[in-house]
Amino acid sequence: MRTLLRVLGAARELWPYYAGIVLASVGVAVTGLVTPFVVSAATGYVVAANDGGESGVARVVWFAVALLAAELANTLLSNLGGYLGDTMAARLRATLSTRYFAHLLRLPQRYFDNELTGTVINRLTRSISETTAFLNMFANMFFPMLLTVVAILGIMAYHSWPLALLLAIIYPVFTWLTTITSVRWQALESTKNTELDIAGGRFAEVIGQVRVVKSFVQERRELASFEERYGRTVRTTQVQSRYWHVMDTSRRAALNVIFFVVFALIFVGTLRGTFTIAVMVLLVQLVTMARQPVLSMSYLVDSGQRAIAGSRDYFSVMAEIPERDELPDLSGPQRAPQHAAGVDLDGVTFSYEGTEDVLKDVTFSIAPGERIAVVGESGGGKTTLVSLLLRLYGPDSGTIRVGGTDISSTSLEALRADIGVVFQDPALFSGTIRENIAYANPGASDGEVEAAARSANAHTFVTRFPDGYDTQIGERGIKLSGGQKQRIAVARAILKGAPVLVLDEATSSLDSKSERLVQEGLERLMADRTTIIIAHRLSTISSVDRIVTLKNGRVDEIGPPDELARTGGIYAELLALQASSTSRDRARLKMFDIRA
Repeated sequence: MRTLLRVLGAARELWPYYAGIVLASVGVAVTGLVTPFVVSAATGYVVAANDGGESGVARVVWFAVALLAAELANTLLSNLGGYLGDTMAARLRATLSTRYFAHLLRLPQRYFDNELTGTVINRLTRSISETTAFLNMFANMFFPMLLTVVAILGIMAYHSWPLALLLAIIYPVFTWLTTITSVRWQALESTKNTELDIAGGRFAEVIGQVRVVKSFVQERRELASFEERYGRTVRTTQVQSRYWHVMDTSRRAALNVIFFVVFALIFVGTLRGTFTIAVMVLLVQLVTMARQPVLSMSYLVDSGQRAIAGSRDYFSVMAEIPERDELPDLSGPQRAPQHAAGVDLDGVTFSYEGTEDVLKDVTFSIAPGERIAVVGESGGGKTTLVSLLLRLYGPDSGTIRVGGTDISSTSLEALRADIGVVFQDPALFSGTIRENIAYANPGASDGEVEAAARSANAHTFVTRFPDGYDTQIGERGIKLSGGQKQRIAVARAILKGAPVLVLDEATSSLDSKSERLVQEGLERLMADRTTIIIAHRLSTISSVDRIVTLKNGRVDEIGPPDELARTGGIYAELLALQASSTSRDRARLKMFDIRA
């Protein structure tokens, strides 16, 4: 229960709803208790009248009117409480979901390296849905019922404290027994949630790459794997449910015996004159009202356990240490300065969690406005350098400076505003062409967007679409060709205007015509900017100012292309491999992730 209270505490701004639910629940409890008192009074009056007293039809009718008024008030208050509960749950879901998303956006890249996208999404849906659904149900049903029980116990104590004590013992004992049962239930629920999260993660991954699945004819295998995950959850649920309901049957059977004793004591007490007929009717109704919550306790605890399991998953994610305390302020467009900036790496060493060093004591400098290419075997740390430069990861040792400032002492927003990136995969979003170009600067004018598109050689093909810049491109730009997507990505980087540019060889997988158009846009983009190129084509490498070669995670050579072509190092080897026609040399060339 502390976990659920923590959920409520996480959204303190909803206190007016909490207060309204409490007041409405009190009203429901009070109006609900009016009914047995009125019925008891009417019973006593009718019995007295039948025993020879004077009968008054009008007075009996007034008893009925009182019942109607109490029922109408109960209906009104219960629906008011239901409305507040529904709204509270929706607001709570929105608050928790938004905070979850905001926290994910603040988490370091390492967290996402270990999580499937679909798993992260499924965890959000499951944990928050189960938690808010339980709290909504509790607010609408069980909280008013619990208040009613407290009042019933007080009234019962007035008429017969032994009966009240017997009833009072039932609730904590039943809850305790249920809690003991739930230990094993929670372990099984955790196992089931793990399977559901994995299945959800794979589902999102397969749908996101459905063309790959279809092209390799793997639909049946993916479906079989998905079915097996859910099959395990069914088998776990069978074990979990069988255990729970066997225990619940035993608990409720014991309760049935206890309530039998309570009713027997009331009937015997009435027969002996301890209670009047009217009091007996009152007590029977009160016990019946008190019985409903305890019979519903199993469902309450069952739902509560799911909510607790879900909320624990939620808070486990929220406990992850973020890479920043706050998200960037988007009150105005983030425009980077236009002048070039130097980049310096000094003794940089880095390893991914649980692996050997990917980079070892890497040291080199890039002058403002200089173009360099980074060359090395696949997996040799080229892309890792980019990630470190963007502070997606922090180096294990060493220093990285941009514009002479240590990036560890620079805000992430300021650092990343100074660096533009064009990835090998264009990484576009669903939406319009205009929205994708303006992603780095949502406040850009139509003229600025068009100017960036012209510089990237994208304007011509964009205007051929019936909707022009308002054309919807689909998820990840699926409606565009590879060359079109890359030109949109280049236009996006141009509009950002960052002084440092990183190119993960955006033309490596394009046909010659698309490559020429994209390369023209890149030439305009690289003008007067410090540029780092993760090289995949030798034609690109030959046009840079200097080449940095990496071997086994260390800097092997640094120098202009003409100089390194004569040293016998990695670049010279690449030129020789390119000139060779043997399959062995071609395979060796691919190890460097290089295309001729």
